[in-house]
Amino acid sequence: MSVTVQQLFDGNREFLKFSWLAGNSGADRPLGAGGSAPAEMVGYLNLIHPARIHVFGKAETDYYNRQTETRHRAILEDIISAHPPALIVTEGLAPPQLMLDLCEQEGLPLLSSPMTSTEVIENLRYWLAKTTADATSLHGVFMDVLGMGVLISGESGLGKSELALELISRGHGLVADDVVDFRRIAPHAIEGRCPPLLKNMLEVRGLGLLDIRAIFGETAIRPKMRLKLIVHLVRRSVMENEYQRLPLEALNQNVLGLPIRKVVIPVAAGRNIAVLTEAAVRSAVLSLRGIDTMREFIDRQHQMIEGQRD
Repeated sequence: MSVTVQQLFDGNREFLKFSWLAGNSGADRPLGAGGSAPAEMVGYLNLIHPARIHVFGKAETDYYNRQTETRHRAILEDIISAHPPALIVTEGLAPPQLMLDLCEQEGLPLLSSPMTSTEVIENLRYWLAKTTADATSLHGVFMDVLGMGVLISGESGLGKSELALELISRGHGLVADDVVDFRRIAPHAIEGRCPPLLKNMLEVRGLGLLDIRAIFGETAIRPKMRLKLIVHLVRRSVMENEYQRLPLEALNQNVLGLPIRKVVIPVAAGRNIAVLTEAAVRSAVLSLRGIDTMREFIDRQHQMIEGQRD
């Protein structure tokens, strides 16, 4: 997602107490190239990274003031020639007049904040991480099961919503039904939320739309969860034809570039899918703790074979 200097200013104006000093004509300048990490978009003054927002704090001001007037112009021209998105003067410092003039002349946004350079950089990187995060929408029911974010997926008609309703009745929580908005909020974290239109709603065939908050109370709803497990429902015939009964390696599904653990459960009459889902979550928790049941079984098998040979 591309972000402009104007969006950065508007999104942080109140918290960072931003003022726009010069270069208003450059408000539409984009921040960073596509795929740039937040840490690459903003940082302390450093000409090795010319394409990011430069923060001009007390240390940079002291360095600048120790230079000659000729050097002053050379430093600022080096910065401006690299076409950075913006400059930010922190700690309430007054920018040099030459900086004001050149920024206005070149249309380079010059912002000011009374906060320290460290506070400005940390807050902007956090804001950029949220704003520029990769996002996608997936079909399914997203739930909090035993404290773990679980996406229940599968083709239409397999009972995803009925499973969700039973899990809710067992004390688990609903995040979203039908469409789930996922966003990668950290290198190893994906967060799921409900679209505003579907908030608190669960569609169950024969019953229509149910307001889960109204029926089960506040504790049956979760505003967001981190995706940790995908429970994929399939027909028994599909399970027999496409999946191993005892896979030697755990299944994963790629979501926004991260491998998410996946469990495939065949649906058939008489099977308690809610209990199986809870068991899958407990097994996933053990896996996260480094306990691999299948590997332990294989090791036992090898030990028995070696013992028989001896």
